[in-house]
Amino acid sequence: MNIENLIKSAEEKLISEYKKVDQICEFNSQKVISAFWNTRISETHFNSTTGYGYNDEGRSAIEKVYADVFKAEDSLVRNQFISGSHALCVCLFALLRPNDILLSITGKPYDTLEEVIGIKDNPSSLKSFGVKYEQIDLIDNDFDYFKIKDAIASKKIKVIEIQRSKGYSTRKSIDTKKLARVIKFIKQIDPNVIIMVDNCYCEFVSTEEPIELGADIAVGSLIKNLGGGIATNGAYIVGKKEYVKLASERLNLPGEGKEVGPSLGANKLILQGLFLSPSVVAASLKVAILTSYVLSKLGYEVEPKYNELRADIVQNIIFKDKNKLIKYTQAIQKASPIDSHVTAEDWDMPGYTDKVIMASGSFTQGSSIELSCDGPIRYPYIAYQQGSLTYEYGKIALKKAIEQLEKEK
Repeated sequence: MNIENLIKSAEEKLISEYKKVDQICEFNSQKVISAFWNTRISETHFNSTTGYGYNDEGRSAIEKVYADVFKAEDSLVRNQFISGSHALCVCLFALLRPNDILLSITGKPYDTLEEVIGIKDNPSSLKSFGVKYEQIDLIDNDFDYFKIKDAIASKKIKVIEIQRSKGYSTRKSIDTKKLARVIKFIKQIDPNVIIMVDNCYCEFVSTEEPIELGADIAVGSLIKNLGGGIATNGAYIVGKKEYVKLASERLNLPGEGKEVGPSLGANKLILQGLFLSPSVVAASLKVAILTSYVLSKLGYEVEPKYNELRADIVQNIIFKDKNKLIKYTQAIQKASPIDSHVTAEDWDMPGYTDKVIMASGSFTQGSSIELSCDGPIRYPYIAYQQGSLTYEYGKIALKKAIEQLEKEK
């Protein structure tokens, strides 16, 4: 099989799909640059603070930019967040109190939140503080409106959590149309329910974000979409001012909230990362579309299909074969700019139930906006591929991965 010819013919077929991505990229680029203009970003905002981080003008400007981009009342954008999961944890502990009920309407959350919530026992979990947890699974990749209505009508739900991206599940990710519909539905039943959206992997994939659709608060990571491959760590929380304040006081301490937190040289990286992110997300989407099309032509099951509406940058390849999952992931590692000489192996990663194999030869450790591929070692042995700083590098990696799969036949 000639892989070069296969990819060339795929690119000709995908011109219209790529054009859709370019249009979204242009829309979101306008959104970002307008926020920079409105906030009057200048070189002085690249300055850094240490220690307590009092009067950090750059940090404050970044949070104004993020609030503008997301059409939110306020934002908390900090390099003190270790990850998206950390920001989600902070947000949940900020919003919930003993005897409150947290309801997930997208089934079980991502693996790293199991000990945060108390699904898996941990003495520091929300459960250990008396917070109750319930979940409603999706039906045919959409919300179970009957059960949601029953849960809200029959008890006082404090927070409803919606995880848009699929995580390590086999379901589809939640697109903005489904998200808008369910938010409207919930608010009609009880307008006081706090709707919190895990927006990781989803930013700038479409032209609308959760706050615009009626969510109260949304959370994401800076080493995913919005960091643009430039931000070296951090996360964001955007939404209603009162909830952002609670989150800031949980991250830092009551009474100081957003007024403290040194930027430690991160301001320029965070701003530049956001500036580049629409283009980087577009490159990631094109690589995902190409991967979906080519792997399906080779007989592999993929999700989403190349021409389906996308909610995030994640592309699933369902191998149903442990060895193929491992070999494909190892090939992505071999095609990475960093640690290309290293062979990826499955291991017991902190926060995960199953062993996980992960290819992430990235400039920033764990950065999944850079091309990465990972998956739990459990049936149906799915590779979760995401990211790519440029389309060209992603295409090169895909060729290498296909070559490895073909050798295994």
